[in-house]
Amino acid sequence: MNTFKTALIGAGLAASLPAMAATDLTTTFQARIVILNACIALSASDLDFGSRGVLSANIDQTSTINITCTSGAPYTVKLNAGANAGTTNDVNTRRMKSSATNYVSYNLYSDSAGGTTWDNTTGVTRSGTGSVENITVYGRVPPQTTPPADTYTDTVTVTLTY
Repeated sequence: MNTFKTALIGAGLAASLPAMAATDLTTTFQARIVILNACIALSASDLDFGSRGVLSANIDQTSTINITCTSGAPYTVKLNAGANAGTTNDVNTRRMKSSATNYVSYNLYSDSAGGTTWDNTTGVTRSGTGSVENITVYGRVPPQTTPPADTYTDTVTVTLTY
């Protein structure tokens, strides 16, 4: 019975206390992101000079390099001399090679075919837009002694520095 009396007394005391209003506690937090200068995508289309006979006049074509970099991020695009350059790393001796080890000379330009040679030291410098950017590569096969009929190819490496 002692326990029962204690419970009744406790209940009576609790009923006699004033009711307390509920209090809401609040706090805040920040949402944050740090954007770094970055480039996330790099691709290029093939440069196709088509099918030709005698190489008696300039043959001009273009390729496109697609780059996605942070808005305002400075970057440089460089093109090497290709796998078949007449002199290692000499962008002025780019050549496409046939299966029989014959060559067709060509070059790549940053502003127009026959303009400024696109090299692997200075390159082309731009600033990112935050969206995909399409950069045109201008190619030219100049008049030259026409080699035997065959398919001629070269592989050029694009380097993006940011």
